[in-house]
Amino acid sequence: MEREHFSKQFDNELNVIREKLLEMGGKVESMIANAMKSLVERDTELAERTIAFDHEINTLEMVIDEKCLEVLARRQPAARDLRFITLALKIVTDLERIGDQCANICKRARELNQEPSLKPYIDLPRMAKASSDMVKEALDAFVRGDDALAIKVCQDDQCVDELNEQIQRELLTFMMGDPKTISRAMKIIHVSKCLERIADHATNIAEMVIFMIKGKDIRHTIA
Repeated sequence: MEREHFSKQFDNELNVIREKLLEMGGKVESMIANAMKSLVERDTELAERTIAFDHEINTLEMVIDEKCLEVLARRQPAARDLRFITLALKIVTDLERIGDQCANICKRARELNQEPSLKPYIDLPRMAKASSDMVKEALDAFVRGDDALAIKVCQDDQCVDELNEQIQRELLTFMMGDPKTISRAMKIIHVSKCLERIADHATNIAEMVIFMIKGKDIRHTIA
């Protein structure tokens, strides 16, 4: 009976970590959407609010870190449970960095909103949607223990990379045609790079999920 009680308490503690990670993931997804909206709709006030919101992501990172370390110290988990907790500690780092990238996008949006539009934003919103979907699916794979979904996330990174390259080529053409566009074009390129990094962080999470499920490190091996 005592062993069963201990097991139930441990499961509850793992569920708290899982729920907090999903909460953090949901907040990060909102940040991606709001960062892009602040740029496309030239909403500087939203950009400022999104930058300030990054504080909530940082706070959640500390809360989850503390909970994971507490469980490690008190429960001394083994095998799959140990992989789960060490993975959670790594996931929060990637989610926190995604929040940082969103704040960086908003800082560029704040600057770009003060200048005439260089071009309609078409591919950047597509990149943002693809990156956000990757984050959501990586976390879904984590919660459901779905290695097939995690592999899909890793493969989807190629699409974001291709969009980033396409945007950079297009903006290079603008800069070569008119040096006055260089400052604005470089800021847009920075936004594109931030979105690419968000997708990279989602890929990191997916790769770690595969490790949690299979006990196999597949980094640098998925084409």
